[in-house]
Amino acid sequence: MVPLSSDYYIGIDVGTGSARACIIDDTGDIVGLAAEEIRTWQPKPGYYEQSTDNIWLCICKAVKQAVAESRIDVHLIRGIGFDATCSLAVFAHDSDEPISVTGPNFENNSHNVILWLDHRAEEEVRKINSTGHNLLKYVGGKMSIEMEIPKLLWLKNHMPKELFNRCKFYDLTDALEHLATGNEKRSFCSVVCKQGFVPLGVDGSTVGWQEDFLKDIGLEDLTDDNFKRLGGVHKINGEYLSAGDLAGHLCQRAAQELHLPAGIPIGSGVIDAYAGWIGTVGAKVNDLAEDDLDICLSQSFSRLAAVAGTSTCHLLMSPKPVFVDGIWGPYRDCLIPGYWMAEGGQSATGQLLKHVLETHPAYKQAIFQANSTNMDIYDFLNTHLAGMKETTSAPSIAYLGRYLFFYGDLWGNRSPIADSDMSGSIVGLSADVSLENLALYYYGTMEFIALQTSHIVAKMNESGHDIRSIFMSGSQCKNNILMSLIATACKMPVVIPQYSHAAVCHGAAILGAKAATADNTGKTEMLWSIMKRMSKPGRVIKPTQTPGVKDLLEVKYKVFHEQCDRQRAFRMMVDSILNDAL
Repeated sequence: MVPLSSDYYIGIDVGTGSARACIIDDTGDIVGLAAEEIRTWQPKPGYYEQSTDNIWLCICKAVKQAVAESRIDVHLIRGIGFDATCSLAVFAHDSDEPISVTGPNFENNSHNVILWLDHRAEEEVRKINSTGHNLLKYVGGKMSIEMEIPKLLWLKNHMPKELFNRCKFYDLTDALEHLATGNEKRSFCSVVCKQGFVPLGVDGSTVGWQEDFLKDIGLEDLTDDNFKRLGGVHKINGEYLSAGDLAGHLCQRAAQELHLPAGIPIGSGVIDAYAGWIGTVGAKVNDLAEDDLDICLSQSFSRLAAVAGTSTCHLLMSPKPVFVDGIWGPYRDCLIPGYWMAEGGQSATGQLLKHVLETHPAYKQAIFQANSTNMDIYDFLNTHLAGMKETTSAPSIAYLGRYLFFYGDLWGNRSPIADSDMSGSIVGLSADVSLENLALYYYGTMEFIALQTSHIVAKMNESGHDIRSIFMSGSQCKNNILMSLIATACKMPVVIPQYSHAAVCHGAAILGAKAATADNTGKTEMLWSIMKRMSKPGRVIKPTQTPGVKDLLEVKYKVFHEQCDRQRAFRMMVDSILNDAL
């Protein structure tokens, strides 16, 4: 059945592994959704590269598929919004062509994106953090290797000077908007997440970009011409927009490639996790203590958005800046002007689960049995854990894993320790390689994810935030055992919005809806009012009442901290011996 006439909006989400297109109507209902897998290259261990050409091709395919699925008239599309990972895209300022990020020869220009996950800039991030610059307090005390400034410095240190001098640098979101509109406007969300920018009027900032910081770390080249290669200075030689502000209109070339009419308004985009905040925290929930159906912006200050995918980002808005060690931000103006965002994160959650399963000897057996029962691997293992509980007459699934202590920072720690050298550890290893052992390792991994979430929440609340509920999104929301563990470990309800599987795309589409409200001066409706209108009800998962689980998790939380602290102490012991020897 062809949908009734309405206004429609497209959200385009570029995640770590796929580009997705979501079409919503003017009530916020999703009428079309499609995805295309993005290519990622790994030229060396720890290096992850992508291509804006490939990403744009995937976007075009996903949009066409979503339109076909929705069966809408494309002339009723009123706005488009983008989000993307916080990855670094490189182009030539003289030709606007992609420039290779692949050393040592930098010849393959199609590989022009350093993915957020890339860890090549180890030396550079150490140098940056050794400066102790005041700017670092806006990133939780020190920069992460996942951020863009270390990647920029790596390029300068490894590229031929003449090639580096030709480069201009975009956050991936801004690069995609540039391809869609042809203009050079940037989003505040993208700019502040480059980690070299402090809002005007804050700590003496007059232009945003910190000239002394860039000079201290060796990126003085980027201060030339009022920081033009980074996007310029707001209202001097650049323009920075808050989320959903009118960034431009779909240009003729992009329109032809997307099979859409030219001229559609495009809303200023955001980092993908921030689109998840937009797509989740406006959900209407009847049985939250702090909630009523007519939610107001102040209620969002107690709602932590946990956007779970390859990694998990934890986002919270506040009316005033709150500084938290190991938590990125606070960032002003990136979503709603005048308000601040804090961002915690786990470097790997979905990726961690995948790794633990795929490296276990019983994985192939598990996949075979899951396929034979028409289940995905996670549903199969959840069912298997429930069966193990019944077979052993255990009081809970948590009891099954009572003596397994799994610490899972296999890709370093993003928050709140902010230590890229962190790794994993297991107490409770045995020679068991059975399917049951795989199920216990899987449970232990979920338990770690929940306990680390609790650590992040506790750190934020201790520092002045007031988190009372967690609004989850992403594929992990389908995992009821994991959601219950998070609720119980954090001692607060977890809310699953209706479109949790597509919350990030949905949030991007809301940016398009905001751009569509622009008047002839460019002024748009407030983002929060559009979120209220287009957000759907959510379901609540409360901490479990199963006897013993809460107490067991509290003990496991103490062990979690012991494993974390002891690992760092062990490293220091070894380093002290090596340093003395050298």
